[in-house]
Amino acid sequence: MFRHVIFAAALTLGLTGAVAAQEAFECEWQARADAIVEPWEENSRTFANGDVRLALLDTIEPAAGAFHVLVLSPPFDELGGRQCRTISVAEGIGFSGADFSTLTAQYEPSVGLIFQMNVRRFLPDQDAFGDALLTFTLNQATGHIGAGLQ
Repeated sequence: MFRHVIFAAALTLGLTGAVAAQEAFECEWQARADAIVEPWEENSRTFANGDVRLALLDTIEPAAGAFHVLVLSPPFDELGGRQCRTISVAEGIGFSGADFSTLTAQYEPSVGLIFQMNVRRFLPDQDAFGDALLTFTLNQATGHIGAGLQ
């Protein structure tokens, strides 16, 4: 667990170095309701007394990168709406697979919420797919999301 806290702290500080960098993007076409993987109750969870919701998205295309993680979280806007972000490999490109049932969450006061789940990604230089552990952090006060792969 200590190793994961150090990794999460590095994500927060932007010091991930050797790990593959992922990003949290503002919600766009990937965040459509029809992209939430069904059954919704198995691919969506809430945290922080319901203030944070995560959901697995499948946009179908691109086939080798169709899965994204939807994050609805504080901070709240002036109308009470949460920020909306998607975690992806790159803009418009998601993971080639994601196992939402492996999602874990913990809270570390110095970092915020720390999430982990198993994903697959396309490795173009090897023309193959590889398994990875996606770790992302969420600071509810600032809205900052840091993400990386191990």
